[in-house]
Amino acid sequence: MTDLPASKVDLKSILSTPSRVDNSEGMSYLQSVPRRIVTLYIPLSIIVIILLFPFYWMGLTAIKPDEQLLDLDKYNPFWTWNPTFKHVHKLLFESYYPHWLWNTMYVAVGATVLSIIASVLAAYAIVRLRYKGANVVGGLIFLAYLVPPSILFIPLATVVFQYGLFDSPLALILTYPTILIPFSTWLLMGYFKTIPFELEECALIDGASRWQILIKIVLPLAVPGLISAFIFCFTLCWNEFIYALTFLQSTPNKTVPVAIVNEFVDGDIYRWGSLMAGALCGSLPLVILYAFFVEHYVSAMTGAVKE
Repeated sequence: MTDLPASKVDLKSILSTPSRVDNSEGMSYLQSVPRRIVTLYIPLSIIVIILLFPFYWMGLTAIKPDEQLLDLDKYNPFWTWNPTFKHVHKLLFESYYPHWLWNTMYVAVGATVLSIIASVLAAYAIVRLRYKGANVVGGLIFLAYLVPPSILFIPLATVVFQYGLFDSPLALILTYPTILIPFSTWLLMGYFKTIPFELEECALIDGASRWQILIKIVLPLAVPGLISAFIFCFTLCWNEFIYALTFLQSTPNKTVPVAIVNEFVDGDIYRWGSLMAGALCGSLPLVILYAFFVEHYVSAMTGAVKE
């Protein structure tokens, strides 16, 4: 082939130059500082302020003196120059708060473990074992999650009282799975569907049992889903109020959400310093849990929704 004339080469380079310039200008416009401020930094700052302000308010109220908590017209409600740790000291050393925290952890871990075991077995049976009506069973399990706990705590309270479990943390451990298992099963069903069937078929050909497949193949691949279900169950148990208020009566057996409301409110007198200190200390375990496992939680939710 003969080379193109110089005029045609120049014309080709000239025609291709504006597109390159436009592309570079477009990318530079997207990366410009004013656009980043408007589309990224300002919305992100607003979201961060909205999310962190409750924790700031709890921490500020916990270290404010009593006179500053009562007279908001004289003192700045958003800052204090004379912090005190009297409320925190009273919470930790003059109340049952450490014991309440232990009760909450004990109940949350116990109920979560029971719920995860039952949910794994139910989700695997519905998704992997082919039988008539499996989809109907899965839908009914999810519909059970939509039943509000406010209409279940009265019959459950009767059952708990008849079995002699009233005013015992064991009552919460046995009743919380009624609201945890449905959603956890639905979540794990969606995640189990993302695991290829071919892996189980190969294991069945090699002579593995269903139990071995579940333990050695499915569960290791479903770790993000298990972590997501664990976080959901643990959070719901930690913050649950109605069942704990109904089933627990004595002060040492209460959990944190119920105890700080009942023990730091005397009629119409609210001890806001101790209340906010208890709420702040009670929320820290959940914050730490989400900080370490948020990536697994998001990936599991994405896998469940995708299916």
